[in-house]
Amino acid sequence: MPLLYDDLVCRDAVELASDYLEGALSWRRRRSYERHLRGCPHCRAHLAQVRSIVTELGRAEPGQLTDDARADLMDVSRRYREERSGDAEP
Repeated sequence: MPLLYDDLVCRDAVELASDYLEGALSWRRRRSYERHLRGCPHCRAHLAQVRSIVTELGRAEPGQLTDDARADLMDVSRRYREERSGDAEP
């Protein structure tokens, strides 16, 4: 049974983290997300991780990433898009 806080389950909250940081949520969705965060330490930790990753990647200069690191990031991005679209392989 998923953890419920108001109208968001943790899975939904995880998917909203990037949009929240970018200020792309509607006021109603943002309010619901923040309410969820107040009651869920796991999602607060996830948001802190996403914020840290975005901050660190934003500081990266061209050429700082190794070819392997770049390939890993591209792979994670591809899998994320596939999962969101429902095309992920088992």
